[in-house]
Amino acid sequence: MTDDLEAHALAEDNDIALWRRHIHAHPELGYEEELTSAFVADKLRGFGLEVTTGWAKTGVVGVLHGRRGSGRVIALRADMDALPMDEHNDFAHVSTHKGRMHACGHDGHTAMLLGAARDLAADPDFAGTVAFIFQPAEEALGGAKMMIDEGVLERYGVEEVYGLHNWPQLPAGSIGVRAGPVMASCDFFRIRLKGKGGHAAMPHLNNDPVVAAAQLVTALQTLVSRNVAPHEAAVVSVTQIHAGSADNVIPPDAELRGTARAFSAETRALIERRIGEIANGIGAAMSMEVVYKYVRGFPATVNAEAEAGHAARAAAAVVGAENVRRFEPPSMTAEDFAFMLEARPGCYIWLGQGTPDGQMLHHPQYDFNDAVIPIGVAWWKALVRDRLKA
Repeated sequence: MTDDLEAHALAEDNDIALWRRHIHAHPELGYEEELTSAFVADKLRGFGLEVTTGWAKTGVVGVLHGRRGSGRVIALRADMDALPMDEHNDFAHVSTHKGRMHACGHDGHTAMLLGAARDLAADPDFAGTVAFIFQPAEEALGGAKMMIDEGVLERYGVEEVYGLHNWPQLPAGSIGVRAGPVMASCDFFRIRLKGKGGHAAMPHLNNDPVVAAAQLVTALQTLVSRNVAPHEAAVVSVTQIHAGSADNVIPPDAELRGTARAFSAETRALIERRIGEIANGIGAAMSMEVVYKYVRGFPATVNAEAEAGHAARAAAAVVGAENVRRFEPPSMTAEDFAFMLEARPGCYIWLGQGTPDGQMLHHPQYDFNDAVIPIGVAWWKALVRDRLKA
């Protein structure tokens, strides 16, 4: 099915696939998307859209007004940034920028939204306005929040926001949609345990922070299992421990770092509080000074009920109701589109990618599946025509 789809995609519209492959070959990291930004802005101007640049440093917005007059204003968003990793592919459009790779499909997202902008500009038979938002720095840098803080939604009077992401675990030709949480919040914590270092042969004269760190790692494993309600989902993972520099020296301090994920604001707040309480409790028991820092990253990505319905209806028009799936369970990954969904009602969907095993997102051999380009473009257009009916 995938081969047939790709042949159809390239036969039907080779331009979008070529745009995608051009962007893939020239990946840029967050807030550095100068070439990509210029490429997008040039295309949008060529389609006849009103274009503004410089949002969040390298973001681009194209505005298209329907020929049927005033109406609702909706925003459609695509992310443009790549990841700081080497690509292990050998096809013609492999990354030409060492240490940078489009391993999450943002090249495909950008190309599909450009394709939708081109087609809608050629036939703007709707009432209202579409703001095409090409956002920089999604990968853990919060480009969406910067654009919001700069007033992008207010400037264009945006009332609803929509986004999509490819999903290799879904078959090509399908779309995943659900109301409510679709991705978790993503926060980070750092705990420094300050003890007393000295000779490892005389531990009784010291206060070993490594032992305290080991106890703290174990204690934190009870946070989710014994503090979070069983029907809630949450993750607390210690991912780094730093202590010591010699085999015969007890270090004076140890540092733990990690990440926490949750779907609700209440669970997120609980985790933040309990990590600190557990760390301070272990520290007190072990006579350690504790320095605790919790940094909130992205909130949970939560789709509005009505807008999820609109997204599902457009999906059914494109792939058939039988190929529209409830995205279940929601993913513990995170996405800065969450900030836009906090600011406006909207929906974030999953476009089935059908990538073979071993080529998941963020994998060095990942490549966006050009076969699904027509589906993504068609969904954007169906959504616009549904939401901006005269």
